[in-house]
Formats: sequence, C-alpha cells, structure tokens
Amino acid sequence: MRILVTGATGVVGRIVVDRLLEAGQQVRALTRNPAAAGLPDAAEVVAGDLTVPSTLAGLLDGVERAYLLPGVLDPDRAAEQAQSFVKPAAEAGVDRVVDMSTSAVTERRPGSYEMFLEVEQVIEASGLGWTHVRPGEFAVNKLDMWGESIRAEGVVRSAFPDALGVPIHEADIAEVIVAALLEDGHQGRAYSLTGPQALSHRRQAEAIGEGLGRRLRFEALTYGQARAAYIRAGFPGGSAEYILGYQAEYAEEPPQVSPDVEKVLGRPGRTLSRWAADHAADLT
Repeated sequence: MRILVTGATGVVGRIVVDRLLEAGQQVRALTRNPAAAGLPDAAEVVAGDLTVPSTLAGLLDGVERAYLLPGVLDPDRAAEQAQSFVKPAAEAGVDRVVDMSTSAVTERRPGSYEMFLEVEQVIEASGLGWTHVRPGEFAVNKLDMWGESIRAEGVVRSAFPDALGVPIHEADIAEVIVAALLEDGHQGRAYSLTGPQALSHRRQAEAIGEGLGRRLRFEALTYGQARAAYIRAGFPGGSAEYILGYQAEYAEEPPQVSPDVEKVLGRPGRTLSRWAADHAADLT
C-alpha cells in the first residue's frame, strides 16, 4: 500500500515515515526540499508544498491513504489548503486521510480552535474516510522552552509552578497516526491525545531530571519574567502570550489525562521521564 505523508520532515512526520516503512508500507514523503530532507532511502521523497496547490499535481497518483498536516506555513489559509488537498485526493482514489488537529477542538476554548475545526469540517465533507488526531501539549516543546537552561544550568524556570500539564511524547502521536492509517476501526473518530500523567511544572522538572539521571532545580517566575524568557528563547511575543495564556487557564482548569493513546495503541503512553531519556543528547 502506498501512503502519502505530508509534513514528512517534521518532528512527528519523520516518525510516521519510519514506522510505516517498518510496517512494510510504501511511503511517499512530501517535503519542500527533498535534497535536505534526510529521510530514509526506502522512502520516495517528493517535492511539493501544501500552500502551493499546483505543486501537488500527480503526487496523489497511486496513493491509497494519506497523513495530512495542513496550516503549518500559512494557518490563515489552512482550510483552503485542506480543500485543495482532499478534492484531488478523492478524485485520485485515496480512501482514507488522517489529519493532525489539536485538543483545542475538543476543549473549544475561544480563539484557539476555530481554524482546526474548519479543517476538520472540510475533511469530513470530502467523502474520504477520516480520522482526526488531536494532541495537546507536545513534550518536545520543552526543548525550546527549557532546553537552554537545563543544558547550561541544570534548572527549569517557569511561571505557574503548580499548574498541571499532560505533555505527550511525539512518538506516541506518530504511532496513533500510523495505527489510524493501517488498521480498521478508526474511521470517523477523533482522538484527543495526552501523556499518561498530569504533572505540575515543578513535577515536570523532576520527571525530566529522572529521565536524564540528574536532579534539576526549579525556579518559579512571574508572568512578566516568563514572557521575557520565552522571547529571549526565540518565541515571538504573541506566541509567548499564547503559551502563558494556556498555562494560566490550566492553573484554573487542570487538563485531564485522555485514555485515547492507550485505547488505540493497547499500552500506556510514554512518560515525560521516558521522553527526557530519549532526548538526553538534546538536554545535555
């Protein structure tokens, strides 16, 4: 079976490509720059850009199923990108699409989910079999938020120290996507994905230290200090505000652990300590 993977060079997409190849599938991996993709030789790496529909001509030929990651480069046109993909996909005989959405669609917090909901609605109206994958907080974002201070000082600094989070390992997201692509029983379903543990920011620092085999210190920040720290780390001001806004909401309305990873994969999700161990080279 030939499966098209968009976003193939992303954090999740690379793992999707690897797992599909391990399962013996033919993988057509879409990227804007095949020469720099660094994907396995067994993958058919092709050039294309979801924001430029004309570059997708012929890429769906012979494809039976697809993983779609819309809106990354141009979120304001995400629904339009999805429409430009699913219409020719249906015409080419693709029978199943799995899309990356967000848990914000499940939670329906105003201002955070509307674009993703529009994409989901476009896919549902296409006539294709569909599965929505809705992850919440990516553990890998800790590399941008805390990585530098962990490497340089062995410290985690954060506002809202007692706010809970349920960060998920990117490999669990990828493996749910692969299951939805290859197995029956997932069509017409939306899976909200979280890690297996609800942890405060203080406890997250401890868990990362456990995975690295060394103790990390935790230092609480004010909202303003945290915003400045995120901007120094490279986050735009709007993104820093967005992250802190979610943390503030989680402090008042703690997120819940979802059973969907275990339901789909038949095992609990990977812990934050496991994630840290898997990323020891990035945090040392």
